[in-house]
Amino acid sequence: MTILDVRPSPIAGTWYEGNPQRLAASVDGYLDRAELPELPGEVIAVIAPHAGHRYSGAVAGYAFAAVRGRTFDLVAVISPMHQSYYEPLLTTAHPAYSTPLGEIPVDKDALAVLDAALKASLGYGLTPVERDREHSLEIELPFLQRALASEFKILPVMVREQSPRVSENLGLALAKVLHGRNALLVASTDLSHFYTQETAKRLDEEMLKQVEFFSPEGVFRSEREDKGYACGLGALAAVLWAARELGADTVKVLHHATSGDVTGDFSSVVGYAAAAVLRTKA
Repeated sequence: MTILDVRPSPIAGTWYEGNPQRLAASVDGYLDRAELPELPGEVIAVIAPHAGHRYSGAVAGYAFAAVRGRTFDLVAVISPMHQSYYEPLLTTAHPAYSTPLGEIPVDKDALAVLDAALKASLGYGLTPVERDREHSLEIELPFLQRALASEFKILPVMVREQSPRVSENLGLALAKVLHGRNALLVASTDLSHFYTQETAKRLDEEMLKQVEFFSPEGVFRSEREDKGYACGLGALAAVLWAARELGADTVKVLHHATSGDVTGDFSSVVGYAAAAVLRTKA
């Protein structure tokens, strides 16, 4: 594969601020306003929504405030793939992502190790794509750029196939790659889509109950039984499996809201939540 140029942002200026100064101020504001509970332990992973910052930025601020000021060498960002690709697991073909706040290099060595681990367990690995338009991974990057205290590389994975088998194998493979490294996991997911506020809160409560139970199996069961929904189901479950394998033992939901809380239209809303996955025992 030839070296390609940096992945340009297809959503800067629409899904979030395109001006670097205004973007930094906006993200810092979301981080500043997050009121976190006490987090007993080390944050291994965070769960964050991925709508436009106007809609879900206030909720995402809670997730990234949980790691504000921390330093990581590597951040694995696991998101769904909303675009029309057919491959089950995808990544970028570019050497770096670009946002108005600068470029973030991709850890190609970590990607190669993850790809090999997936091929060994699933029979296939990661499909690299050029100039994808997927928003759900990129939307988290400005938060990481403002929250973390040092430069870092990313390991980007976009999940197309929403199945327990793929998610569990991805989670276990991620744990192998990240074991012993100074790394953070990020799961990108929104919750229920286009229900009334009342129904969305009920559905989201059930999904978040399974998240707080630290049950990737329960997350899938909740959606299978139509009790709760997550559009990044595969990514969410994979991060829970990976974090559990890395020694995490507690999940704390930090905040929940809906698009209706921003727009005032409660007839058809999207649910958002932020959570931290913690290792509380040495």
